[in-house]
Amino acid sequence: MTVGTDSGPMGDVDAFDRLRPLLFTIAYEMLGSAADAEDVLQDSYLRWRDTDPTQVHNVKAYLTQIVTRQSLNHLRTVRRRREEYVGSWLPEPIRTETDASHDVLLAESVSMAMLLVLETLGPTERAVFVLSEVFGHSLVDIAAMLGKSDATVRQIAHRARAHVQARKKRFEPDAETSRAVVGKFLRAAQTGDVQTLMDVLAPDIVQISDGGGKVSAARRPVVGAERVAAYLIGLVRKSLGDMTIEFGTYNALPAILLRGTDGAIDTVELIEVDGDRIVGLYAVRNPDKLRTAGLTRALDR
Repeated sequence: MTVGTDSGPMGDVDAFDRLRPLLFTIAYEMLGSAADAEDVLQDSYLRWRDTDPTQVHNVKAYLTQIVTRQSLNHLRTVRRRREEYVGSWLPEPIRTETDASHDVLLAESVSMAMLLVLETLGPTERAVFVLSEVFGHSLVDIAAMLGKSDATVRQIAHRARAHVQARKKRFEPDAETSRAVVGKFLRAAQTGDVQTLMDVLAPDIVQISDGGGKVSAARRPVVGAERVAAYLIGLVRKSLGDMTIEFGTYNALPAILLRGTDGAIDTVELIEVDGDRIVGLYAVRNPDKLRTAGLTRALDR
């Protein structure tokens, strides 16, 4: 099968490795799981390895098609598992470069808030939205990738775009402001300064915790500044002496890492800042989602 005409054939290992950041980003945005994205990339590589690269005129488009279709197949198999998930489900956090937010569209597309919105789309809607809105593929190309008519894909794209726009939050990353807000937040939580904590939390803040039924975590979102402040102070008091705290960047958002006495990552708390207030907190504690949380992921689009 040949796809496109704007680039010549490349060696299969070199081509796949060169495009790996892009392919991983597509799979991750489709699945919300780094582990599942890596499985998709492995399956896609095996398919690519059995392909004669001299018959492929546009390697990037061809590999994008393979990864998209594999991601769709995988997404359909995991949806039932997520419906039966214990407690709140959050995407698997990925450690990103500190400058990942320089590409605002890419940063927004991997943010926890956006990934949770994408989770509410059907598999095909998600694929069409991600490929068109994030990666800039034409609807004609997407129709060919998915084996659907142009008219059908246009309808899907319109429906998915309206769905996302109605639910997405404003995303305007400001690293300097975020660092100041996060520093103030952490000091207030550690000292039990309720008033300062209330000042830095948005009135309608939401704290979501994901323990997967394997470790203790709030089963339902905690909503509102007062309730979130009380929750956080109680959590910090329990953790004092048992955890070490680090800062990091996950999903292009500032994050706090809690490590246990054995050095293993116990919690990744992602912090969503809007202006000078924290509007969202996402605590991932499910150990299955933290196995590779220390790895920095290269993203591309």
